[in-house]
Amino acid sequence: MEIPYVAQTLFPLIWPLIAVAGALIRTRKSPSPQARLETWQRWWAVAALGCGSLWMVFAFLGAPGVMADVIGFTRSPFQFEIAFANLGLAVMGFRAASSSATARERVTVGLGAGMFLWGALIGHVYQWFANGDHAPGNTGGVLVCDLLFPAVLIVLAVRSKRLAAAVEKPVLV
Repeated sequence: MEIPYVAQTLFPLIWPLIAVAGALIRTRKSPSPQARLETWQRWWAVAALGCGSLWMVFAFLGAPGVMADVIGFTRSPFQFEIAFANLGLAVMGFRAASSSATARERVTVGLGAGMFLWGALIGHVYQWFANGDHAPGNTGGVLVCDLLFPAVLIVLAVRSKRLAAAVEKPVLV
């Protein structure tokens, strides 16, 4: 295994690592579980989904030949479409990071992102097994990101909604 292959396949994991590191640092002195959860949601939305997707926009528009090689495909017009699909994901991620975003809105963003990214995940796995595509942009880190970006956002938002509901309910003694 070459270092460039390993670096290329692991590179997408930089976005969730930034989200986790940022959330861990920012929640060290959080005053409440709600505040911690809000911080985690915002970091995940902006760093993982937002910046991770924006990076893909720049990569597919700025270096389409390199991206085709990294994915294991030939260069084609689909790359332009993938760039703008990722731009939509980035916008949704940045919106979900807003302080005015509700848990319901974040679940919706997660589901919307999931429709694209989970479909891409299925496509990557299919290409891997059906056509032996072991290119770094088809296996490895991209699979983890395609699965986790929307799933974690949904889980955090659902947990936030449940925590808010539990805090609002009076405790009967």
